[in-house]
Amino acid sequence: MAKKNITFSDIAQYTNFSKTTISRYFNNPDSLTLENQQKIADALVALNYQENKVARILANGKTEFVGIVIPNLYLHYYSQMLNLLLATYEAFGYKFLVFVGNDNEETERRYIQELLAYKIEGMIILSHTIHSKELAACNLPVVTIEREDQYTCSVNTDNYMGGVQATSLLFKNNCDILIHVNADISPLVPAYGRIQGFLDICREHHLLHELILTHLGNTHQETYQSIRLLFEEIEAKYPDKKKGIFMSNDTHANILLNLIIKKYKGFPDSYRIIGFDDSPISNEAIIPTSTVGQQMEKIAREAMELLVMQMEEQKKRKPTPLPAPIHKIITPVLIRRDTTE
Repeated sequence: MAKKNITFSDIAQYTNFSKTTISRYFNNPDSLTLENQQKIADALVALNYQENKVARILANGKTEFVGIVIPNLYLHYYSQMLNLLLATYEAFGYKFLVFVGNDNEETERRYIQELLAYKIEGMIILSHTIHSKELAACNLPVVTIEREDQYTCSVNTDNYMGGVQATSLLFKNNCDILIHVNADISPLVPAYGRIQGFLDICREHHLLHELILTHLGNTHQETYQSIRLLFEEIEAKYPDKKKGIFMSNDTHANILLNLIIKKYKGFPDSYRIIGFDDSPISNEAIIPTSTVGQQMEKIAREAMELLVMQMEEQKKRKPTPLPAPIHKIITPVLIRRDTTE
């Protein structure tokens, strides 16, 4: 026999409440007493009620969907952060629509319009291409992670502290030359703090250092070739020096480590390496890599808490807008592994 779909009328008849009261239970439960909420909850179990999500969306216009736009999946930081954001479903009950922008501004702009067409309730943006002023103009809650955030709420690592931690560790490893490899990024991007932290420690201690700012590529293959050429240049430029290299993320640090091991059949004393992220690749590398941990699980949860707070406010009859964007800063944790002493 076909299973009967339980309706609001069935629940109302079972509980002796009106259909309006049943509707309030689903759409505004706090308007009912705890006793009446429990009576309806017990009835749903007794009747084996299964909610019609589509009908609920049509009724109240709330989809319980959040949009995520990330730059790529080949950098382990982004794939791990995506995993952690998706895992917040159990805690917050929001589902996700995910787009990978591949650092293409027009593509990402089109993806955002697609997300808005699906009536998402909020967005988490990790991609860098679209200015936060344009994101804020979408007129729905937005939280950004590790990108320019002048007009949006955000959750970021204390990148300056992370840069200081990484550089100080290489300094304590008695390296002859310290090298930091990063992209040529704007001071408005949080990761710029890694560059500033590196330079400040080098200048404070009068250390021989080199800052290499360059775009390493948009795919794993492009990045591998760029880091290979960079490794060859460093080898030629500093053949007799102990080199302490601070890479901007763990994926790049792992590629460099593999190139070094491939050439020397092991990890030589002439190199020290530290990455940034504490994504799984840093601990799973053939030689576990020192890194600056961004506490990514905490970042993901803080981002969702900040977004949910805004989305719940939007559901009120008279929502109160935030007076200014909220910016949360997460303290990094230095993790010493085998690529430093």
